[in-house]
Amino acid sequence: MSLAQENDKEFTYTDYLTWPDEERWELIDGRAYNMTPAPTTKHQSLIGNFFGLLRTAVCGASCRCFIAPTDIVLSPRDVVQPDVFVVCDRTKITDANIQGAPDLVVEVASPSTGLKDKREKKNLYEKHGVREYILIYPSLGCVERFLLGEDGLYGKGDIFGANEMLPLGSLTDITIDLREVFEE
Repeated sequence: MSLAQENDKEFTYTDYLTWPDEERWELIDGRAYNMTPAPTTKHQSLIGNFFGLLRTAVCGASCRCFIAPTDIVLSPRDVVQPDVFVVCDRTKITDANIQGAPDLVVEVASPSTGLKDKREKKNLYEKHGVREYILIYPSLGCVERFLLGEDGLYGKGDIFGANEMLPLGSLTDITIDLREVFEE
């Protein structure tokens, strides 16, 4: 059991960098979250499908697409590894990590992470200005999308079913066919 799991203290990115490479952690407001066990095959399939569609549609010259595990350093106390994300401001991309908020973040909610994804991560992404946050719910066969408003807050989430088209609000003229994501 690692120190992060045993200790109630608040952690920073400096602490995070000292933890064993074989362990996956995230920091949200200084609190360490262990990202084990490994994701299910369904989880990985959904991530791969979404990433593939995004990469074909948008990533290249103007934006870059990433897949976990890649560190996003939002602040010294906030480091996350979203399942899929897009960064259009290339100055945020370093060899080691991403420095600052991506334009789009996609998380696949699981029974062990669903509440954290919906509450802590949603609040974190809103606070740091992630323009669009998408949660995929494998067991429900739907996604929930949050768009950052001009007031800097996410509005009410929009729900899309596994057989619908998902227009991306943060990336111009991009629509994701959720049938391909869910393999319907």
